[in-house]
Amino acid sequence: MTLSPGGQGHLAMLAFSALVAGSFSLGAMVANDISPLALTTARFLIAGVIVGAIAAATGGLRRAHFAAPWRYVILGGLFAIYFVLMFEGLKTAPAVSAAAVFTLTPIMAGGFGWLLLRQVTTPRMAAALAIGAAGALWVIFRADLVALFAFEIGPGEAIYFWGCVAHALYAPMVRKLNRGEPAVVFTFGMLVAGFAVLLAVGWGEVTATDWLALPPLVYVALLYLSVFASSATFVLLQFASLRLPSAKVMAYTYLTPSFVILWEIALGNGAPRGLVLGGVLLTVIALLMLLKSEDARAPAPSSG
Repeated sequence: MTLSPGGQGHLAMLAFSALVAGSFSLGAMVANDISPLALTTARFLIAGVIVGAIAAATGGLRRAHFAAPWRYVILGGLFAIYFVLMFEGLKTAPAVSAAAVFTLTPIMAGGFGWLLLRQVTTPRMAAALAIGAAGALWVIFRADLVALFAFEIGPGEAIYFWGCVAHALYAPMVRKLNRGEPAVVFTFGMLVAGFAVLLAVGWGEVTATDWLALPPLVYVALLYLSVFASSATFVLLQFASLRLPSAKVMAYTYLTPSFVILWEIALGNGAPRGLVLGGVLLTVIALLMLLKSEDARAPAPSSG
């Protein structure tokens, strides 16, 4: 059975959600052991080497692919902003509140998709986004209405919100700026540019970090973040962004809390109570609503 381009995009984002979910626990465990700028710079460097090697091995690196390098600077800068602000926000924001802020990303992506590409969010897509958001919030707050209504915006949440804005803008920008480059090559260009931006901005923090004295868990987290939550997910996101409207791409963020539950079960931390599983069901319903292709209504990718 051959999947359609849209089906391939959905499968890529399913894998994306599972891999991203695994990074939350590890990232939170080392957030206070290394500066966000230093961690993100090292993450982009390692991921860039991995993706670059894959691109070179597959014969994908061509001079023509790196025309208009400013495109890669924009994309690399957006993702660098997201990751740095995420770890910066998590220093003070509770994980529950930060995850709630993250659920705003698909709605913002839909807005940016309309502004940049005139991608139309149909009534059914809007309903799916609303259902997905409700389900994700239900999972995030563990079906606890008291915790939900007690939600307050603090400085950490505000910092992370601007990171989520950059994340939401990234998806439609990929589609607008891509000129036919393969996903792995486009990802490599973005990583190189992002690393250069991070190094220029965070040189002081990178050089001030005592890399040999870091706890072993930092290296474990860095390896996972670089290989699985960066290299693989960047390629998957680029791949999906060229095949699906931005709102659909970012809608898969709603699945992340559900995948976190699966990670917790796999790690032996037990399953959540039954009420929480109702939220998981809502996110699945939302995604099923999005599976029906509406890509024909979306404009073709811009030639840049």
